[in-house]
Amino acid sequence: MTDSALPMTVADSASRAPRKLVLDEKRVRSRYAAERRFRAYGVAAIAFGLFFLAWLFVTLILQGYGALQQSKMRLDVTLDAATLAPGGQVDENALRTADYTALLRTSLRGALGVGSDRGERRDAYALLSNGADNELRRQVLADPSLVGKTIPVWVSAAADVDTFIKGQISRDLPENQRRLNNRQIAWADKLVADGRLEKRFNAALFVNGASSDPEQAGMGVAIIGSLYMMLVVLLTALPVGVAAAVYLEEFAPRNRWTDLIEVNINNLAAVPSIVFGLLGLAIFLNFFGMPRSAPVVGGLVLALMTLPVVIIATRASIKAVPPSIREAALGVGASKMQVITHHVVPLALPGILTGTIIGMARALGETAPLLLIGMVAFVVATPATPFDPATALPVQIYMWAGASERAFVERTSAAILILLVFLIVMNAAAVVLRRRFERRW
Repeated sequence: MTDSALPMTVADSASRAPRKLVLDEKRVRSRYAAERRFRAYGVAAIAFGLFFLAWLFVTLILQGYGALQQSKMRLDVTLDAATLAPGGQVDENALRTADYTALLRTSLRGALGVGSDRGERRDAYALLSNGADNELRRQVLADPSLVGKTIPVWVSAAADVDTFIKGQISRDLPENQRRLNNRQIAWADKLVADGRLEKRFNAALFVNGASSDPEQAGMGVAIIGSLYMMLVVLLTALPVGVAAAVYLEEFAPRNRWTDLIEVNINNLAAVPSIVFGLLGLAIFLNFFGMPRSAPVVGGLVLALMTLPVVIIATRASIKAVPPSIREAALGVGASKMQVITHHVVPLALPGILTGTIIGMARALGETAPLLLIGMVAFVVATPATPFDPATALPVQIYMWAGASERAFVERTSAAILILLVFLIVMNAAAVVLRRRFERRW
């Protein structure tokens, strides 16, 4: 026999044991090192995502903070009775149609010491917003007793003046590269020194509707339109989605038809939103003839898009209810419908609410389907009902982002922040409701 065939001695076994232990220790250290590397990769990925998220928020805040302030100009306006009440009697119709622009320009010429030179007057008038006359008109209509008096009025300055006051136009640039000439800048400095030009809270941003002038533009119509749409989505998608989920989970027979329905519901949850916009355009506008650019149409389109999410979330919540609940209720004589309405659905409510709110939050940020149904219209008046013309926050952001005026940049960022606040609140509400009503079995 050869040496290799000889039985292993005790000495050989003892010599190989330490080597085996060394190999095992190396493997353990290698596994621990791989685990540490994997954890480091995970932490790095999370830090990478948080960094860009923080960068996004900081950028939006820095760009959008300025929209919360608007440069206002104080003018001592004489509300001439001959202009506002030509017949000697204060009439609402006369107050509405009066020439408030002439009154403001007269006051502005006096504040700046402008003479009769036509070019000088044109430069001075450019300091006022095109909507300043409407601001004065609203104040006089609210208190007609002001007619015949001289009152101090704070009106909006032009967008270029506002941009200059906020430091976004440098006075060091050559005059031909600035939107304001040297004379206008000197007047702006004089108004600031006299306390007649300063930055104030821009309430119009949350109240006004669409406007071609940045200083007069607001997202009040968009906010109301979005609220109306979410109300339509809630009243449509929640009951229909819950009813469909209860039927499919509790009553529908298991056959190829229900399997086909389930597959299509899952597929609809992944369909691009623009397809739902085409569906709404074909059905609600072209077939039923519903009003274009109305929140009720936008809400119905978004409800169709939200339905699959609500159905899937509701079915998952119903499946999570233990069978013992159903069996106990049936054992004491409850009917099938009583079991569902008194026990199954109430216990599945946290998941149903969570799915509904998350689906609505997704719908709130959609733009493509709303563009197809005409909610990109230029709407100034605040909608009183869901059937009145309106727009939505995502569409308003889209329109402002494409505007040429520089002052719309900060308003776009401010609108994005408002939309993000709504989304964060809705997602936080979903988490709170789930924890509040969650049951542990």
